[in-house]
Amino acid sequence: MAETTVETKKKSGLLGKEDIKLLKDPLHSDNPITIQVLGICSALAVTGSVTKSLVMAVALIFVCAFASLIISILRNSIPSSIRMIVQLLVIAGLVQIVEIVLGAFAYTAYVELSVFIGLIITNCIVMGRLEAFAMGNNPKQALLDGIGNGLGYGWILVAMAVVRELFGKGTFMGWEIMNPLFAIVGGEYTLNNLMVLPASSLFVIGIFIWVQRNVDDELVDKS
Repeated sequence: MAETTVETKKKSGLLGKEDIKLLKDPLHSDNPITIQVLGICSALAVTGSVTKSLVMAVALIFVCAFASLIISILRNSIPSSIRMIVQLLVIAGLVQIVEIVLGAFAYTAYVELSVFIGLIITNCIVMGRLEAFAMGNNPKQALLDGIGNGLGYGWILVAMAVVRELFGKGTFMGWEIMNPLFAIVGGEYTLNNLMVLPASSLFVIGIFIWVQRNVDDELVDKS
């Protein structure tokens, strides 16, 4: 009787073990960028600025989460022959919402990121999750999977931007950081212009991939 009560409590929780796994795995052991190596183009393009990376991350989390939810709800009504067209239409509609909101409330970010926001329509992370997961799972799981993969993409994007902006421009979200720190010990920080160049993002993301695949015990065991 006691065991049954415990099991009932576990099942009645808002998120079960599998639900938590959907949110947790994309953050490390199944990260869409460092493990699946998806969405690399945008990761290379916008990571010169933390602010731009944050906006891009939030946009992709929104699109990935709600596209997964909508496609999961419609999955049994979508003919298989046009499923990818329907997926693209859903993603495009959500991207349009993001662009309208940015244009209205953050025009500067909209101007700087409009091209990259538009490319979310063909982002392989979003399309991949719709095809591989949302089409075969219930709406709750699809929503959590979309959020998890969006967060996994987002934190890598922002982390890369922190490294590049900090060492390339000496700033964090536009605030001077490195020069005041060096001034404490009587020095002056020399900007690393290499980190500002788009090519540097290749080296940074390569280091991120190498570190995770060598530090993460689960990945080491698999290899």
